[in-house]
Amino acid sequence: MFGLRACRGVTPAVRRQLFYAGQRVFSTEQSAQVEHRVAVVGGGAAGFYTAARVLAKTSNVGIDIFEQQIPPHGLVRYGVAPDHPEVKNCTSKFASVSLDPRVRYFGNTKVGTRVGVSDLRSAYDAVVLAYGASEDKRLHIRGEDGHKDRVGVVSARMFVAWYNGLPEAQNLHMDLESHDTVVIVGHGNVALDCARILLAPLEHLARTDITHRALSALARSNIRRVEMVGRRGPLQVSFTTKELREMTKLDNVQIVCDRSLVESECASAEEFLAHKRPLRRMMDLLLKHSVCPRDARMEKQFHLRFLMSPTEVQYDNGQHVRLQTNGQLVRLQTNGQLVRLQTNGQLVRFQINELEGPPETARAVPTNTYVDVPCAMALRSVGYASTPLDGVPFDSAMRIVPNIAGRVVSDGDAVRGLYVAGWLKRGPVGVIATTMQDAYRTADALIADLQSGAIGTRNSSIDNMLEQLGIDKTRVTNDDWLRVDAYEVAMGSAKGKPREKLTSVRQMLDVISGSNQ
Repeated sequence: MFGLRACRGVTPAVRRQLFYAGQRVFSTEQSAQVEHRVAVVGGGAAGFYTAARVLAKTSNVGIDIFEQQIPPHGLVRYGVAPDHPEVKNCTSKFASVSLDPRVRYFGNTKVGTRVGVSDLRSAYDAVVLAYGASEDKRLHIRGEDGHKDRVGVVSARMFVAWYNGLPEAQNLHMDLESHDTVVIVGHGNVALDCARILLAPLEHLARTDITHRALSALARSNIRRVEMVGRRGPLQVSFTTKELREMTKLDNVQIVCDRSLVESECASAEEFLAHKRPLRRMMDLLLKHSVCPRDARMEKQFHLRFLMSPTEVQYDNGQHVRLQTNGQLVRLQTNGQLVRLQTNGQLVRFQINELEGPPETARAVPTNTYVDVPCAMALRSVGYASTPLDGVPFDSAMRIVPNIAGRVVSDGDAVRGLYVAGWLKRGPVGVIATTMQDAYRTADALIADLQSGAIGTRNSSIDNMLEQLGIDKTRVTNDDWLRVDAYEVAMGSAKGKPREKLTSVRQMLDVISGSNQ
């Protein structure tokens, strides 16, 4: 049982705060007389911003938010890096949405299992799909799924979820000890987040809301080198200057890259860079703060690799590894010497590429040369992907719900009363501000349809439907979430952190029921 007795080092004052967090009876969920009701599927940023817009522009619309996790806020809680607290400021706006008497929160309620989209459509005037992208794109290479007790290439999405406390990610084995290197495939902001967390000083992370379990694992970590690899060149990276600048500020971490490649690419693309000033500044920042591989001296190193595509993960068989392709000897990572894997180690094999075409449309063309990189663990960070729900049109190629201005379409015609927002609408691109504007546009379309009478006829009672499906028995309300929230904040306060996240459903339910006392 998860209780106060387990909270070593907690002062009496904080104990009292924790006790009252468990006992306090909140009264935030109120009933309001509304003419229309909207179901929002997904309690992340897209869902809450859509709800906020509808609430702000109408007075007669009630909103029920359905979220499969117990806590709300989606990737703001489980995806934003713990050392980016400013990005999480939007949760104050989301909290005000939850406190509105026209809003009800249905946490711990996964749409698509006991309750389907068709059930919601029969009971609500409109349904907004905003459940984001819960899967990630794969590399489709041999060895990606692991070998024996090795997990293979781990999704960066799940690595982020692990250190941010997502319950279903807590049992993943993160190997940070069998070798001094982690390989990350991808050149986006998520990849940079992962690299920064792996190399950041513990004292930097200890003040954040990173989980106790992740912090303990990082304290035991042997990782001193992160190889972040992309298939194209420096002018095609997807990360931002802000993220790169944060890497430059890490104590005792050296940024290493092929400076001659960066310089030559910039020199040959002067006209292109003249119209891409942010990219120009980012390249200047990279050159200012990086060294060539031969000059790397610091204990911790961040290697930014270009023009390399993964082709295979090879696992330890107790033998030396030497590979040949078309008679050309593989160039090994460790100064050209043969590599013997450590126990349970692995190699990620990369094919060297060349760039063809202008920088704005440059494509990677494979050569016959390969590089092997030994590592403890490999992460893939090549994009997120949404999944379909029964009864909802889905574009399998684009991995989005087809729509026009947020109105879901099927065979070119709008599906009455069905809307989509966020990554599910446009794909997994953009930042939280992008999601906000996108959600507002969907909300505006929904409001216009309500006001014109295009939607607004419910066929069944919402509460009767939810009761018949048993949702009322397992649902977590906003009051319940506030108990968990208060408990986490109090636990974090005892450790000098913003919060100490609960990382299991059982822990959260114990706090909600008060059985943790």
